[in-house]
Amino acid sequence: MELLTQYQNELLGLLLLFVLLYLIFIIQRNKKNQVKQKDVEKVEDSSLVEVQERQDQTQEEPQEQEEVIQEPLTEEKKEVQEIVLDGSEEGDFGVIEEEKEPATTKVVKEAYKKRDVPAHQKITKDDFKDFQGTRILIAEDNVINQKVIQGLLAESGIEIVMADDGIDALEILQHDDDFALILMDAHMPRLDGFETTKKIRMNPEYAHIPVIALSGDTAADDVRKMHEAGMVEHLEKPLKMDALYDVLYAYTSAQENDTLNTSLDTEEGVYICGGDENFYKEILQEFLSNYTDSSEKLSKLIQTNQLQEADRLLLDIIGVTANIGAIKLTQIAQELKNALSTNNDKKNTLLQTYTTELTTLIHTINTYLQDK
Repeated sequence: MELLTQYQNELLGLLLLFVLLYLIFIIQRNKKNQVKQKDVEKVEDSSLVEVQERQDQTQEEPQEQEEVIQEPLTEEKKEVQEIVLDGSEEGDFGVIEEEKEPATTKVVKEAYKKRDVPAHQKITKDDFKDFQGTRILIAEDNVINQKVIQGLLAESGIEIVMADDGIDALEILQHDDDFALILMDAHMPRLDGFETTKKIRMNPEYAHIPVIALSGDTAADDVRKMHEAGMVEHLEKPLKMDALYDVLYAYTSAQENDTLNTSLDTEEGVYICGGDENFYKEILQEFLSNYTDSSEKLSKLIQTNQLQEADRLLLDIIGVTANIGAIKLTQIAQELKNALSTNNDKKNTLLQTYTTELTTLIHTINTYLQDK
């Protein structure tokens, strides 16, 4: 009986041990599952963070692109946009082809035709008579250079209007843009040739006038700046007669009777004289005798502030020039008369224009009298 009881106790102990081991096994397995679950959650959380970061980057990229698109255009970008969107290259979709020459120069060159210069012998002063009647505006601040050019073309019949710098040149053009050519010194005070030419090229009313650079600078960078400003040719200082003749031939139409048509209307003058050409010729001789020095007289009167005397002389000139058919000088004299009470700059500019036109008219009258 005791043996049976002992046997039962041992079985009960083994059962309890087995239950205890099973409980320990269950507890350990639950701990492992909890650890695995935490690892999975960490991985999921990490993946969610990466996904969120990628989404944030994706959302930020369009904003950056929008900011770039909305960035204000710089001056360079505006220039490029104007060139690309000018309508002349339809279908290029904004692709800018490399220019072989500045766009400004290309536009200006389309306004006139450059003639091919034929082969010729060495040029003399007399050869410039081929261009009589041609009107040229010269912007040159050096007095000696002015005298050299004026002396070179003095007997050619070419009408020269001289400007002391860029500002003077622009003021002259405001009142008179009937020029076949502009010779522009590159380096001048107040407003240099580069800036002056840029302003000229911005005005479509002056598009028909080619601008020729006058400069001692021959470096490639300097010549490039001249072309970028809108100058189409470069004449090197000191000025050479052959080079000047070639430029005049290339950019002007040399018509020998232009002066007669613009400075002196002989048909009108003969008509006013009752159809008597001999009488008309006598009147022209009288004009040469009495008014050849009128420019010097006017200059002296204006400088000494004798404005009433200057006004009377101009009134006399207006009547005489109208009677001989010198309509252009009549208009200039009238403008100068009206400007006597204004500032000195305007009076001096008009007086210079009067002097130039008077010189041309005297040459024209002499040519007419000799031919007849």
